[in-house]
Amino acid sequence: MSTGVLIVDDSHFMRNLLRQILEQDYRIIGEATNGAEAVKLYKEHDPDIVMMDIVMPKCNGIKATAAIKKIDPTARVIMCTSVGQREKMKLAVKAGADGYVTKPFEEPSVRKALTDVAAA
Repeated sequence: MSTGVLIVDDSHFMRNLLRQILEQDYRIIGEATNGAEAVKLYKEHDPDIVMMDIVMPKCNGIKATAAIKKIDPTARVIMCTSVGQREKMKLAVKAGADGYVTKPFEEPSVRKALTDVAAA
């Protein structure tokens, strides 16, 4: 069975881009537009990996990552961050992020982040 991925980003364009990059080799188990939805979908579907945007309305990726890690300490979360968000990235790692990929997404870097986290 292929690895199940939950895609979390408030941008439809970014979710679409990630889906296009991943759907050939990964099973997309759902998409969320904010951190609160991400936590709910995580509980419902138990994905293998979460691709989590940092900056989102309602509940940002850092808070959502912390909440998911509290539910499941073995959860694997890859943060999606824009260039220049070093401080937010440090907070994300502190919240339990297992890896990160920088926007704008490039297919090789997204695949490498997933491979690295899946192997860990």
